[in-house]
Amino acid sequence: MSVVGHQEYAAGGPTVRRMQLGARLRRLREAKGISREDAGWTIRASESKISRMELGRVGFKERDVDDLLTLYGVADHMERGELITLARETNQPGWWHPYGDLLPTWFQYYLDLESAASLIRTYEIQFVPGLLQTEEYARAVIDIGFSESGLREVDRRVELRMARKRVLDRAGAPRVWAVIDEAVLCRPIGGARVLRGQIEALAEVSEQPGVRLQVVRFRSGGHAAAGGAFSILRFPEQELPDVVYLEHLTSALYLDKREEVDRYAAAVGRLFIEADPPDRTRDVLHRALRDLRR
Repeated sequence: MSVVGHQEYAAGGPTVRRMQLGARLRRLREAKGISREDAGWTIRASESKISRMELGRVGFKERDVDDLLTLYGVADHMERGELITLARETNQPGWWHPYGDLLPTWFQYYLDLESAASLIRTYEIQFVPGLLQTEEYARAVIDIGFSESGLREVDRRVELRMARKRVLDRAGAPRVWAVIDEAVLCRPIGGARVLRGQIEALAEVSEQPGVRLQVVRFRSGGHAAAGGAFSILRFPEQELPDVVYLEHLTSALYLDKREEVDRYAAAVGRLFIEADPPDRTRDVLHRALRDLRR
């Protein structure tokens, strides 16, 4: 059993709570016509600190939030209480906290976003998407990246990846629309037996109502996302923008500017058209299984 045990997989974490609170505070400030500089003066901070707070990129002190609400003229006790509670929640550990020693900060940020998303659109060119990996396949992938780590560390990383999948089992789970390159079905990560088990699992999960899986076939030639893998996360809260996630070997990029997100959204939209339609996915997977058995 995972170290997370029976802990509830909450819909979101401290990162998303900071984004929500920051967006609320920004709207309140703008409604009163107060500058970031004046808001910063009130809490003994700089204009740039207010900007980072409103973007959800720093933590919140309850006293600072209380002072800002007073400055913004928020007198309603229920509204103040709700926002102070939100500030308190921004300092609580995420569900992944037991694995924090394994996780760089940039990936902790992603796990919070993933657990709060209502829609995850993703394209993968080399591996099966993490949320759809079997335990054996995940172990093989992790062995590639952490071949010098000890067995206990590898075990814990596998536990973490399996714990991530719980997001798909909870009430209000995000919808996942995944496109994978056909090469993923041919690359024997972990050996032919492990790959067969993974493809069989993909065939099963592709039938779930919350998961849509498509394959970009070799015959399609070049396609809209030739630059590499990426994910786009959408959230149920209207004040939160879509976020594009681009992972590199030792870091990641998070894009939330409208023009950047729109370009990736257009690319994934073209991928949905260029890939085989979802109702043919099982046929593609079964064909890949037959090829592996030869």
